[in-house]
Amino acid sequence: MTDPTRDVRHYFVDEAGDLTLFNRRGRIVVGCQGVSRVFMVGVVHLPDPAGVSRALRELRARLMADPYFAGVPSMQPDAGKTARCFHAKDDVPEVRREVFALLPGFGAKVQVAIRRKAKLARDAQMLFRMTRRRLTVDQVYDDLVKRLFKNLLHKADENQVLFARRGKSDRQEALGAAVASAKHNFEAKWGIASDRPTLIRSGYPSESAGLQVIDYYLWALQRLYERREDRFFRLLADQYRLIMDLDDTRTKAYGQWYSDSNRLELKKIKPATD
Repeated sequence: MTDPTRDVRHYFVDEAGDLTLFNRRGRIVVGCQGVSRVFMVGVVHLPDPAGVSRALRELRARLMADPYFAGVPSMQPDAGKTARCFHAKDDVPEVRREVFALLPGFGAKVQVAIRRKAKLARDAQMLFRMTRRRLTVDQVYDDLVKRLFKNLLHKADENQVLFARRGKSDRQEALGAAVASAKHNFEAKWGIASDRPTLIRSGYPSESAGLQVIDYYLWALQRLYERREDRFFRLLADQYRLIMDLDDTRTKAYGQWYSDSNRLELKKIKPATD
């Protein structure tokens, strides 16, 4: 039986963008057709995951029953897209509008860590020249996970973290190690124990409304960075608690951090082409 006095926090983690840096000849292809300029990992804390799941399920049922969407390819059950789960890239604009209208009511708290891939490519080149080792996708991803969870896991009696699966492997052990490292870094910095029980799992967005929610927040932020289009971000701006633009080192060596005390606006962002 669940203890109602026990504070259990639910976190959902996904990524946006890709980590393609070079072509087969070793040339940097960041920003080329089909290749993103930024890569980001985000986490959302949802106080009521069951309520979110119910709301999105009811919305999907209503949209699927609407004759307006009868001929839309992504709405067909055999397409494996919107009929199965919400995904901002696949959903048609009319569906996105409905999802965006629901999101602010979920009490979401979002944190995102961003790497600019032009800088990543230069880092990868330097690493190879100096050590003959290659920078891997998992190394970049796990580093961002450590940064995101460094100050999150000491706040509740128990944490449950669901990662969106990346490829065929759930990488359960590696993700657990990244989260454990984040706890250790917090304890080392603040001298405060961060030993709360933390359950690490991996899953698909079709299995979790929380993963569908973080997908939408990342999509809106990616549009802001990649296309300098802020209309989607502005709909959700209040729920982004922290955005770490780690490679915008114009004023600080550790990057530019956006929060309530420094709200992110389009005019503040260093162009992703730099």
